[in-house]
Amino acid sequence: MTQGRPLLNRRLAGFGTTIFAEMSALAARTGSINLGQGFPDTDGPEEIREAAVRALRAGHGNQYPPGPGIPELRTAVADHQKRFYGLAWSPDTEVLVTAGATEAIAASLLALVEPGDEVIAFEPYYDSYAACIAMAGGVRVPLTLRAPTFRPDLDELRAKITPRTRLLLLNSPHNPTGTVLTPEELSGIAALAVEHDLLVVTDEVYEHVVFEGSHHPIAALPGMRERTVSISSAGKTYSYTGWKIGWVTGDAPLVTAVRSAKQYLTFVSGGPLQYAIAEALRLPDTFFTEFRASMRRKRDLLAEGLRGAGFRVYEPEGTYFVTTDISPFGEEDAYAFCRALPERCGVAAVPVSVFYDDPEAGRSQVRFTFCKREDVLEEAVERLRRLG
Repeated sequence: MTQGRPLLNRRLAGFGTTIFAEMSALAARTGSINLGQGFPDTDGPEEIREAAVRALRAGHGNQYPPGPGIPELRTAVADHQKRFYGLAWSPDTEVLVTAGATEAIAASLLALVEPGDEVIAFEPYYDSYAACIAMAGGVRVPLTLRAPTFRPDLDELRAKITPRTRLLLLNSPHNPTGTVLTPEELSGIAALAVEHDLLVVTDEVYEHVVFEGSHHPIAALPGMRERTVSISSAGKTYSYTGWKIGWVTGDAPLVTAVRSAKQYLTFVSGGPLQYAIAEALRLPDTFFTEFRASMRRKRDLLAEGLRGAGFRVYEPEGTYFVTTDISPFGEEDAYAFCRALPERCGVAAVPVSVFYDDPEAGRSQVRFTFCKREDVLEEAVERLRRLG
């Protein structure tokens, strides 16, 4: 029946259960506080949930919505990009709604990468990047962000570009390190993309979770509009991660290409939820400033607690994750440490080593999330003190 071949497509060989599913299951089995997977433990704004309820009851989106997304959401996305970044996108041809940012990444890579094309991605990287590059038949070329600063080395980036390089896959604010690319770094990356005629796919889902400085979209730089696919989503900003409403913005030919792949993935999704997120994107500035301030307080609470528990802490500039090093405990194997952590003190975390092509680069790094209630973070810190 199998013709002597493995059942799993060879491009996905080596991609098993995600580390998030593994550690979340371990947390549930042991009754531990889950600081591994990045989902909030409270819902977002009540008025946004009520907007979804109104849409459901009114029959808005209960049947297939338009393939590119409902006009109200596409317009709201375009208005958001203009409001915060001065970027002007046509809601009719330059905005595409997706089933979260993960589908947007998959559709972009499937659309833009041919087998054998090289894709340069910063490591450590969100695990779906590697799988999506593999499914597209691309060749992953990592550019390592190294502790303690996790800054990209642009000379190293230049050296990694070859005639086979097709695309740069960026993520800023960066998960898991929390690095936010500076205007100077972005300008350097943009210059390389223009010089070598490269495409750029940029994952900006943490755009409103920036603690130091501000978020700067690379698409706004000279020569980048026509070569950049920008991706974001509602889950991280509005704390409705289960809704899976994301979007792509870019020059019309790029968005058309991405839509050509996306239509054969989910086709459409989340009809009534799209109406709610259209309203969420129009929340006043106070929502975004208060959300950011709340996340900063939580970052500081967890980072201070982790230091007090004995970890070396790399304080993030953005996202809602803290990367740490377990070397002060005399330990080097982050995966083994995270497997044992729930039994040792009732807290779950994620080993950063699984996000590197070279596991030695992050062998002793562990990631914790702080998108939880402050009382939960305080209890987690108290438990982690047992490690000392």
